[in-house]
Amino acid sequence: MAIHYRTQSFILEKTDFQEADQVFTVFTKDFGKLKILGKAIRKIKSKLRSGIELFYLSEIEFIQGKNHKTLTDAIAVEKFKNIRQDLEKLEIVSQIAENVDDLIRGEEKDEDIWNLLTEVFDKLKIERQPFEEFPALLDPGKLKIIYYYFVWNLLSILGYQMDLYHCSNCQKKLIPEKLYFNSEEGIICSSCFEGAADKQICPEVIKILRLFLEKDWNILLRLKIQDFHKKELEAISLDFLKSVRYD
Repeated sequence: MAIHYRTQSFILEKTDFQEADQVFTVFTKDFGKLKILGKAIRKIKSKLRSGIELFYLSEIEFIQGKNHKTLTDAIAVEKFKNIRQDLEKLEIVSQIAENVDDLIRGEEKDEDIWNLLTEVFDKLKIERQPFEEFPALLDPGKLKIIYYYFVWNLLSILGYQMDLYHCSNCQKKLIPEKLYFNSEEGIICSSCFEGAADKQICPEVIKILRLFLEKDWNILLRLKIQDFHKKELEAISLDFLKSVRYD
């Protein structure tokens, strides 16, 4: 007799399979990242369709077969309409889902990653209207900070945390001067700078990265981040992600 497993999960990706099936990539509270087959779920009469959709938080039930896991029940816990109906937010959660699929290998429970996903989804679901708690989060472009917050904390959880307080080469404490970023090594002081492989990084951007890893939203949301700092943050985040993917 098949054992039924039940858990909450973020639905991160779905792919059509055969005539009426779909394969879902989910991150679950109790089992980590899983691939689950939804049989005949694309049929109009499917009882599972209403409970599992892209970027839902769902309570799912599945059984483990010889070759794959099969979905047997799905109940929507949170549909995140404010995310799914907002193009900017939708782009962010799509990138988050891609990172989870690319960087997390194997099936293993991870409470830290689950809490991180819960945190960023909760912040992204805030409506675009004045709220006292997170007013700065509603600014156009500021939402992208949530994505970078997710990236750097995910990489840290996965063991790729970068020392943001000392030069990765000489180990001297970083001071606000000309500093450089190398995706393979980390932050490098001007004395250890070697050339084209290193990109200059502003002390202000390093401060933002520190706030990410300290999870200090009170200060993060009050920061006025200049456009050139956002571009620099984007560039080094992409470099860091690429180096980890090909590690």
